[in-house]
Amino acid sequence: MGVLKKTTGLVGVAVAANPHHTLSSLYGKILRTLQRMPPNAAYRKYTEQIVRERAAVLQQTKDAYELESKINCGQAEELIIQAENELNLARKMLNWKPWDPLIAKPPSGQWDWPPTKA
Repeated sequence: MGVLKKTTGLVGVAVAANPHHTLSSLYGKILRTLQRMPPNAAYRKYTEQIVRERAAVLQQTKDAYELESKINCGQAEELIIQAENELNLARKMLNWKPWDPLIAKPPSGQWDWPPTKA
């Protein structure tokens, strides 16, 4: 029998009862949301890559500590928070449609770096 986690050690973050199930559900929702974006959208391409990699690790591991170690981006509870935030952002991106062309031409020098002095 595995060791039960009693605390995350993070203020305001409770121990997740079933992190594998929660993460699996969130990753699936993120991927379904990304499918509604154009395949060439940069946000979709790179987010999809990260989520698929994490989902593959999730399927290969059954232990939460091993999952945390392999993904190496925090505790399982933090991974859940990250996934929830990514799902919220993905849904907002569908409304914002940053892949659409600009409505008006940007001002001269708008995208220059370092900025040119006037």
